[in-house]
Amino acid sequence: MTAPPWSQELLRKSDLITPMAIRVAATLRLSDHMAAGAVTPDALARAAAAEPGALRRLLGHLVGAGIYRSTQEGTYEPTALGEMLRGDVPNSGRDWLELDGPIGRGELAFLRLLDAVRTGRSVYSSVYGQEFWQDVEADPAMAESFGRRMAANMASVVPELLARADWHDVGHVLDIGGGDGTLLTALAHSRPDLSGTLIDLAAPAAAARQEFAAAGLGDRCSAVAGSFFDPLPPGADVHLLSNVLLNWDDDRATALLRRCAEAIAPGGRVLVLEGLLDVQLDQTELDLRMLVYLDGRMRTSDDLRALGEAAGLTLRRVTDLGPLRSLAELVPSS
Repeated sequence: MTAPPWSQELLRKSDLITPMAIRVAATLRLSDHMAAGAVTPDALARAAAAEPGALRRLLGHLVGAGIYRSTQEGTYEPTALGEMLRGDVPNSGRDWLELDGPIGRGELAFLRLLDAVRTGRSVYSSVYGQEFWQDVEADPAMAESFGRRMAANMASVVPELLARADWHDVGHVLDIGGGDGTLLTALAHSRPDLSGTLIDLAAPAAAARQEFAAAGLGDRCSAVAGSFFDPLPPGADVHLLSNVLLNWDDDRATALLRRCAEAIAPGGRVLVLEGLLDVQLDQTELDLRMLVYLDGRMRTSDDLRALGEAAGLTLRRVTDLGPLRSLAELVPSS
Protein backbone atom coordinates (compact mmCIF):
# COMPACT_ATOMS: atom_id res chain seq x y z
CA MET A 1 0.00 0.00 0.00
CA THR A 2 1.38 3.40 -0.94
CA ALA A 3 0.80 6.58 1.01
CA PRO A 4 -1.73 9.00 -0.52
CA PRO A 5 -0.25 12.02 -2.35
CA TRP A 6 -1.13 14.46 0.42
CA SER A 7 0.73 12.28 2.90
CA GLN A 8 3.83 12.18 0.70
CA GLU A 9 3.76 15.96 0.43
CA LEU A 10 3.50 16.32 4.21
CA LEU A 11 6.42 13.93 4.67
CA ARG A 12 8.56 15.92 2.22
CA LYS A 13 7.79 19.18 4.01
CA SER A 14 8.44 17.72 7.47
CA ASP A 15 11.52 15.62 6.67
CA LEU A 16 14.32 16.08 9.20
CA ILE A 17 16.70 13.56 7.64
CA THR A 18 17.96 15.48 4.61
CA PRO A 19 18.37 18.84 6.39
CA MET A 20 20.34 17.16 9.17
CA ALA A 21 22.44 15.19 6.68
CA ILE A 22 23.39 18.42 4.89
CA ARG A 23 24.23 20.07 8.19
CA VAL A 24 26.42 17.14 9.18
CA ALA A 25 28.23 17.42 5.84
CA ALA A 26 28.82 21.11 6.53
CA THR A 27 30.03 20.41 10.07
CA LEU A 28 32.40 17.68 8.90
CA ARG A 29 33.52 20.00 6.07
CA LEU A 30 33.19 17.24 3.51
CA SER A 31 33.20 19.62 0.55
CA ASP A 32 36.39 21.26 1.82
CA HIS A 33 38.03 17.86 2.20
CA MET A 34 36.99 16.88 -1.32
CA ALA A 35 38.51 20.10 -2.66
CA ALA A 36 41.74 19.18 -0.84
CA GLY A 37 41.86 15.78 -2.53
CA ALA A 38 40.07 13.43 -0.13
CA VAL A 39 37.53 11.94 -2.55
CA THR A 40 37.12 8.30 -1.47
CA PRO A 41 34.94 7.34 1.50
CA ASP A 42 37.95 6.11 3.47
CA ALA A 43 39.98 9.25 2.78
CA LEU A 44 37.01 11.44 3.68
CA ALA A 45 36.46 9.48 6.88
CA ARG A 46 40.08 10.01 7.91
CA ALA A 47 39.96 13.73 7.09
CA ALA A 48 36.65 14.24 8.88
CA ALA A 49 37.37 11.93 11.85
CA ALA A 50 34.26 9.91 11.04
CA GLU A 51 33.45 6.18 11.05
CA PRO A 52 33.92 4.98 7.44
CA GLY A 53 30.79 2.84 7.21
CA ALA A 54 28.51 5.50 8.64
CA LEU A 55 30.06 8.17 6.44
CA ARG A 56 29.51 6.00 3.33
CA ARG A 57 25.82 5.77 4.25
CA LEU A 58 25.62 9.54 4.76
CA LEU A 59 27.23 10.11 1.35
CA GLY A 60 24.73 7.74 -0.23
CA HIS A 61 21.84 9.85 1.02
CA LEU A 62 23.50 13.12 0.01
CA VAL A 63 24.01 11.80 -3.52
CA GLY A 64 20.26 11.23 -3.72
CA ALA A 65 19.68 14.71 -2.31
CA GLY A 66 21.79 16.30 -5.05
CA ILE A 67 24.62 17.50 -2.80
CA TYR A 68 27.30 15.10 -4.08
CA ARG A 69 27.92 12.87 -7.11
CA SER A 70 29.50 9.43 -7.08
CA THR A 71 31.75 8.26 -9.89
CA GLN A 72 32.34 4.83 -11.41
CA GLU A 73 35.76 4.88 -9.71
CA GLY A 74 34.08 5.00 -6.29
CA THR A 75 34.98 8.60 -5.56
CA TYR A 76 32.76 11.54 -4.64
CA GLU A 77 32.60 15.12 -5.82
CA PRO A 78 30.32 18.03 -4.94
CA THR A 79 27.52 19.23 -7.16
CA ALA A 80 26.93 22.98 -7.54
CA LEU A 81 24.97 22.81 -4.26
CA GLY A 82 27.73 20.85 -2.59
CA GLU A 83 30.27 23.46 -3.65
CA MET A 84 28.31 25.97 -1.56
CA LEU A 85 29.36 24.04 1.54
CA ARG A 86 33.00 24.97 1.00
CA GLY A 87 34.30 27.65 3.33
CA ASP A 88 36.35 29.36 0.60
CA VAL A 89 33.42 29.88 -1.79
CA PRO A 90 31.83 33.36 -1.82
CA ASN A 91 28.48 33.38 -0.03
CA SER A 92 29.17 29.90 1.31
CA GLY A 93 26.43 28.31 3.36
CA ARG A 94 28.85 26.49 5.65
CA ASP A 95 28.81 29.05 8.46
CA TRP A 96 25.03 28.98 8.48
CA LEU A 97 24.72 25.19 8.50
CA GLU A 98 27.54 23.96 10.77
CA LEU A 99 25.97 22.32 13.79
CA ASP A 100 28.69 23.57 16.14
CA GLY A 101 28.30 27.16 14.91
CA PRO A 102 25.95 29.77 16.38
CA ILE A 103 23.17 29.38 13.83
CA GLY A 104 23.43 25.60 13.74
CA ARG A 105 23.15 25.44 17.52
CA GLY A 106 20.15 27.72 17.35
CA GLU A 107 18.50 25.53 14.72
CA LEU A 108 18.90 22.47 16.95
CA ALA A 109 16.85 24.32 19.58
CA PHE A 110 13.91 23.99 17.16
CA LEU A 111 13.54 20.46 18.50
CA ARG A 112 11.89 22.30 21.43
CA LEU A 113 9.60 24.43 19.25
CA LEU A 114 6.55 22.83 20.85
CA ASP A 115 7.65 24.17 24.25
CA ALA A 116 8.25 27.64 22.76
CA VAL A 117 4.78 27.72 21.23
CA ARG A 118 3.14 26.50 24.43
CA THR A 119 4.93 29.03 26.62
CA GLY A 120 5.62 31.91 24.24
CA ARG A 121 9.22 31.96 25.46
CA SER A 122 12.65 31.17 24.04
CA VAL A 123 13.89 27.63 24.59
CA TYR A 124 17.57 28.21 23.73
CA SER A 125 18.73 28.50 27.35
CA SER A 126 16.86 25.33 28.32
CA VAL A 127 18.85 23.46 25.64
CA TYR A 128 22.29 24.99 26.23
CA GLY A 129 22.20 26.35 29.78
CA GLN A 130 22.59 30.00 28.84
CA GLU A 131 20.95 32.55 26.57
CA PHE A 132 21.92 32.82 22.92
CA TRP A 133 24.05 35.99 23.20
CA GLN A 134 25.86 34.67 26.28
CA ASP A 135 26.57 31.42 24.45
CA VAL A 136 28.00 33.22 21.41
CA GLU A 137 30.05 35.66 23.48
CA ALA A 138 31.55 32.85 25.58
CA ASP A 139 33.11 31.12 22.56
CA PRO A 140 35.51 33.21 20.42
CA ALA A 141 35.11 30.85 17.45
CA MET A 142 31.32 31.13 17.58
CA ALA A 143 31.50 34.91 17.99
CA GLU A 144 33.80 35.18 14.98
CA SER A 145 31.56 32.91 12.89
CA PHE A 146 28.43 34.85 13.83
CA GLY A 147 30.09 38.17 13.04
CA ARG A 148 31.26 36.88 9.65
CA ARG A 149 27.77 35.64 8.81
CA MET A 150 26.11 38.91 9.80
CA ALA A 151 28.66 40.97 7.88
CA ALA A 152 27.96 38.92 4.75
CA ASN A 153 24.23 39.50 5.17
CA MET A 154 24.75 43.22 5.69
CA ALA A 155 26.89 43.65 2.57
CA SER A 156 23.88 42.99 0.36
CA VAL A 157 21.81 45.82 1.82
CA VAL A 158 24.51 48.49 2.20
CA PRO A 159 24.15 49.96 -1.33
CA GLU A 160 20.40 50.43 -0.91
CA LEU A 161 20.84 51.96 2.54
CA LEU A 162 23.43 54.43 1.29
CA ALA A 163 21.37 55.37 -1.74
CA ARG A 164 17.93 55.68 -0.20
CA ALA A 165 18.46 56.95 3.34
CA ASP A 166 18.94 60.68 3.90
CA TRP A 167 22.51 61.26 5.10
CA HIS A 168 22.46 65.00 4.39
CA ASP A 169 23.76 67.04 7.34
CA VAL A 170 24.50 63.91 9.39
CA GLY A 171 27.66 64.58 11.38
CA HIS A 172 27.78 61.66 13.82
CA VAL A 173 26.18 58.19 13.74
CA LEU A 174 25.75 55.92 16.75
CA ASP A 175 25.63 52.35 15.42
CA ILE A 176 23.87 50.39 18.16
CA GLY A 177 24.61 46.67 18.06
CA GLY A 178 26.74 47.29 14.97
CA GLY A 179 28.68 44.03 15.00
CA ASP A 180 32.08 44.08 13.34
CA GLY A 181 31.65 47.59 11.92
CA THR A 182 30.87 46.62 8.31
CA LEU A 183 27.96 49.04 8.04
CA LEU A 184 29.58 51.97 9.81
CA THR A 185 32.73 51.52 7.70
CA ALA A 186 30.65 51.72 4.51
CA LEU A 187 28.88 54.84 5.78
CA ALA A 188 32.14 56.55 6.71
CA HIS A 189 33.69 55.75 3.32
CA SER A 190 30.66 57.14 1.51
CA ARG A 191 30.54 60.34 3.62
CA PRO A 192 34.02 61.74 4.34
CA ASP A 193 32.49 64.33 6.68
CA LEU A 194 30.80 61.68 8.85
CA SER A 195 32.10 60.19 12.10
CA GLY A 196 30.66 57.36 14.11
CA THR A 197 30.60 55.36 17.31
CA LEU A 198 29.68 51.68 17.51
CA ILE A 199 28.42 50.01 20.67
CA ASP A 200 28.15 46.24 21.04
CA LEU A 201 29.37 43.28 23.08
CA ALA A 202 33.09 43.01 23.78
CA ALA A 203 33.97 40.61 20.94
CA PRO A 204 32.23 42.45 18.09
CA ALA A 205 33.39 45.81 19.44
CA ALA A 206 36.99 44.58 19.33
CA ALA A 207 36.48 43.29 15.78
CA ALA A 208 35.01 46.67 14.81
CA ARG A 209 38.03 48.54 16.14
CA GLN A 210 40.26 46.35 13.98
CA GLU A 211 37.98 46.96 10.98
CA PHE A 212 38.10 50.73 11.45
CA ALA A 213 41.87 50.73 11.78
CA ALA A 214 42.33 48.54 8.70
CA ALA A 215 40.03 50.82 6.71
CA GLY A 216 41.96 53.92 7.74
CA LEU A 217 39.02 55.23 9.76
CA GLY A 218 40.53 55.13 13.24
CA ASP A 219 40.36 58.91 13.48
CA ARG A 220 36.64 59.06 12.65
CA CYS A 221 35.13 55.82 13.95
CA SER A 222 35.37 54.22 17.38
CA ALA A 223 33.85 51.18 19.07
CA VAL A 224 32.92 50.73 22.70
CA ALA A 225 31.85 47.61 24.55
CA GLY A 226 28.70 47.94 26.58
CA SER A 227 24.98 47.37 26.95
CA PHE A 228 22.68 49.50 24.87
CA PHE A 229 20.09 49.26 27.63
CA ASP A 230 22.33 51.55 29.70
CA PRO A 231 22.42 55.29 28.94
CA LEU A 232 23.79 55.81 25.43
CA PRO A 233 26.52 58.26 24.41
CA PRO A 234 24.67 61.54 23.83
CA GLY A 235 24.60 63.86 20.86
CA ALA A 236 24.59 61.65 17.74
CA ASP A 237 22.53 62.89 14.80
CA VAL A 238 21.48 59.38 13.82
CA HIS A 239 21.00 56.27 15.92
CA LEU A 240 21.20 53.20 13.70
CA LEU A 241 19.62 49.92 14.80
CA SER A 242 20.33 47.22 12.23
CA ASN A 243 18.61 43.89 12.98
CA VAL A 244 18.55 44.77 16.68
CA LEU A 245 14.95 45.39 17.79
CA LEU A 246 13.76 42.03 16.47
CA ASN A 247 16.05 40.32 19.01
CA TRP A 248 13.99 41.58 21.94
CA ASP A 249 10.47 41.38 23.31
CA ASP A 250 8.30 44.49 23.32
CA ASP A 251 9.33 45.66 26.79
CA ARG A 252 13.05 45.47 26.03
CA ALA A 253 12.63 46.93 22.54
CA THR A 254 10.72 49.87 24.02
CA ALA A 255 13.42 50.36 26.66
CA LEU A 256 16.08 50.50 23.95
CA LEU A 257 14.12 53.01 21.88
CA ARG A 258 13.63 55.08 25.03
CA ARG A 259 17.42 55.18 25.48
CA CYS A 260 17.66 56.44 21.92
CA ALA A 261 15.07 59.15 22.57
CA GLU A 262 17.03 60.27 25.65
CA ALA A 263 20.40 60.50 23.89
CA ILE A 264 19.64 61.64 20.34
CA ALA A 265 20.76 65.14 19.35
CA PRO A 266 18.08 67.80 18.78
CA GLY A 267 16.64 67.25 15.33
CA GLY A 268 18.13 63.75 15.23
CA ARG A 269 16.62 60.52 13.92
CA VAL A 270 16.49 56.85 14.84
CA LEU A 271 16.85 54.53 11.84
CA VAL A 272 15.62 50.95 12.28
CA LEU A 273 16.95 48.61 9.59
CA GLU A 274 15.19 45.24 9.67
CA GLY A 275 12.42 43.29 8.00
CA LEU A 276 8.80 44.20 8.68
CA LEU A 277 6.10 41.59 8.29
CA ASP A 278 3.75 43.88 6.37
CA VAL A 279 6.50 44.87 3.90
CA GLN A 280 8.84 41.86 3.72
CA LEU A 281 6.10 39.24 3.75
CA ASP A 282 8.28 36.11 3.58
CA GLN A 283 9.90 36.52 6.98
CA THR A 284 7.98 33.92 8.96
CA GLU A 285 11.01 31.62 9.37
CA LEU A 286 13.03 34.44 10.92
CA ASP A 287 10.08 35.28 13.15
CA LEU A 288 10.11 31.72 14.52
CA ARG A 289 13.90 31.89 14.99
CA MET A 290 13.44 34.99 17.11
CA LEU A 291 10.91 33.10 19.25
CA VAL A 292 13.09 30.01 19.69
CA TYR A 293 16.47 31.72 20.08
CA LEU A 294 15.84 35.01 21.79
CA ASP A 295 12.32 35.88 23.00
CA GLY A 296 12.34 38.37 20.11
CA ARG A 297 9.88 38.82 17.28
CA MET A 298 9.42 40.27 13.83
CA ARG A 299 7.05 43.23 13.73
CA THR A 300 4.80 45.16 11.39
CA SER A 301 5.01 48.89 10.72
CA ASP A 302 2.11 49.42 13.12
CA ASP A 303 3.91 47.41 15.82
CA LEU A 304 7.00 49.58 15.38
CA ARG A 305 4.87 52.73 15.50
CA ALA A 306 3.40 51.59 18.84
CA LEU A 307 6.84 50.82 20.28
CA GLY A 308 8.08 54.23 19.21
CA GLU A 309 5.12 56.05 20.76
CA ALA A 310 5.71 54.25 24.06
CA ALA A 311 9.34 55.42 23.96
CA GLY A 312 8.65 59.04 22.97
CA LEU A 313 9.33 58.61 19.25
CA THR A 314 7.13 59.06 16.19
CA LEU A 315 7.37 56.83 13.12
CA ARG A 316 7.85 59.22 10.20
CA ARG A 317 8.38 56.92 7.23
CA VAL A 318 9.14 53.35 6.16
CA THR A 319 11.23 52.64 3.06
CA ASP A 320 11.27 49.20 1.45
CA LEU A 321 14.88 48.18 0.79
CA GLY A 322 14.14 44.87 -0.91
CA PRO A 323 13.19 41.35 0.08
CA LEU A 324 14.92 41.29 3.48
CA ARG A 325 14.79 44.71 5.11
CA SER A 326 12.95 47.98 5.48
CA LEU A 327 14.33 51.25 6.77
CA ALA A 328 12.06 52.88 9.34
CA GLU A 329 12.73 56.44 10.47
CA LEU A 330 11.60 57.62 13.91
CA VAL A 331 11.96 61.09 15.36
CA PRO A 332 11.42 62.46 18.87
CA SER A 333 7.76 63.18 19.51
CA SER A 334 6.93 66.86 19.87
